Amino acid sequence: MTHTTTLILGGARSGKSSFAEQLLAKADEVFYLATATAIDDEMTQRILQHQQQRPGHWTVLEVPLLLTETLNSLSGQGATVLVDCLTLWLNNQLYRFPEQNFQQLRQRLADAVANFDGRLVLVSNEVGAGVVPLGPINRRFVDEQGWLNQQLAACCHQVVLVCAGLPLYLKGQANAAD
Repeated sequence: MTHTTTLILGGARSGKSSFAEQLLAKADEVFYLATATAIDDEMTQRILQHQQQRPGHWTVLEVPLLLTETLNSLSGQGATVLVDCLTLWLNNQLYRFPEQNFQQLRQRLADAVANFDGRLVLVSNEVGAGVVPLGPINRRFVDEQGWLNQQLAACCHQVVLVCAGLPLYLKGQANAAD
């Protein structure tokens, strides 16, 4: 079993999810950990689009909040896991439990990623390249997302930035996890 962790970063509609799916196209079995929740019609359509583009034989687990626990349960089972995406998971956490200790939340996830026994691919938005958002909750989200990405990038074997559908390897080499 390959023990690799890959973090794929990019902006909205950058191609990061498609790139992640291409990385795992040859895997026999993939656990797809979906973090999105269908809160409105537009989000429902986005979820349907993602469902249609990924292979039908992948096992989908919906984990809008219990991502760390799910990773820990799949670790050591020879699993190949794709998490799409950390941004929505963080949003769910911030919306549902805004008073929790986010430093501890990030640390628990980083520990689960660093200790994951299997092949793990994580998708996350890079939100720090845009304008500073208005409002304290929006700025807090950008801060939390940036800190989460930094912490996970430090413990992943490979980090890839996707822009306009093109991968740029920031850490590790192309094909290192294939």
